Amino acid sequence: MKWTRTVAVVAVGTGALWLGAAPAAVADESPGAAHLLLNGAFDNRPGELIDIDVRGLRERGGVTVTSPVFRHPVQLVPYGHGDRGHHARPAIAGDVEPGTYPLTVRAGGRVVAEDRVEVRAPRPATFRVSTPDDVLRPGERLGLSFDDLRPGAHGETFTAASAAFRSKVRLTHDPRGPHWNNPRMFTALVALPLDVKDGTYKVTLTGPDGSPVQERPLVVRAARPGDRDYVGRARGPAFFAAAGRPAAARTHGHKVAAGGSVNVLWRDASPDPGEDERLMATSPAFEGPVPLRRDDSKAADGAMPRYVGPARVRTGLASGRYPVTVISHHGRVKRTGHLLVTGATGTSGGPGGPGRALLIAGAGGAAALVAAGAVTLLLRRLRGPRAAG
Repeated sequence: MKWTRTVAVVAVGTGALWLGAAPAAVADESPGAAHLLLNGAFDNRPGELIDIDVRGLRERGGVTVTSPVFRHPVQLVPYGHGDRGHHARPAIAGDVEPGTYPLTVRAGGRVVAEDRVEVRAPRPATFRVSTPDDVLRPGERLGLSFDDLRPGAHGETFTAASAAFRSKVRLTHDPRGPHWNNPRMFTALVALPLDVKDGTYKVTLTGPDGSPVQERPLVVRAARPGDRDYVGRARGPAFFAAAGRPAAARTHGHKVAAGGSVNVLWRDASPDPGEDERLMATSPAFEGPVPLRRDDSKAADGAMPRYVGPARVRTGLASGRYPVTVISHHGRVKRTGHLLVTGATGTSGGPGGPGRALLIAGAGGAAALVAAGAVTLLLRRLRGPRAAG
């Protein structure tokens, strides 16, 4: 991990230098002050990138950074949209010896900020599949990484193959990912097949020419009776309103009108690998099977993993109590909740049109009483002639 450090600020007008963690607001409030942030100032290896950010300068150009760790002075690029700042991501030269080196920022021919950069020794290329003690389940995702940052490294195409994979997997570098600072970090994410057998597999990394680079073992074992994750700790299915919150979910007694919508909630402390994509809720009350997807919102942080899916209740459904079933853990867990379906909203009061109650409900307060009296008087007058005849 690379840490951001803010340690040196110099007032352009006076050339005075001070050290310490100066907040960004200080640079904005002091005309001509520079605010330097280095992301990657510690424990760098030759070839790694350093993110240099200088804020608060009025200059639109002519801002450079020099350091013995760079082969040449680095020209910083100004921000767009009128923002006062400059930025660059230079790489440490591949032949820099371990040590601590100064870094200087100049603008308009004057020094505006200073800092230091720490460099450590290179290390051999490393291929990782998992930590040595990891045991993976069928369907589980695992990360592959190849750290090839070393002198003389070349090639951009690396592939991993194993009898535990459905096909070969290509490793790539993501300049916007967590390893942005290492231009020779290649990664991939692969899901094991659901039907992969228990065993120890060999994962082989090959280079651009197809020759093996490194190999790593991979242990796969399905959950067995007695394992903590064999049947997990499932809770549900529970239900809450379409516009409601999961905290209000109820396993039994939740009511929904025919033709309406309801959310289905499922919880499991140890879900099977891959269930994020295959959990379903089924019910004769629903228009079809309902996919339940992992809730990755901030509200779900720190809670038991939960899965939510919106369901549409069939129109014209008779009122009653309907089962809703979720099957998980490769069929080892089956739970059923019940949903109360009521008549569809907007039902008329009879074949002759809306009843008096619906007419009165449309008015409020004193207006409702006047409407009720008018309806009663009208009905009496309509009945009067027929009674006389």
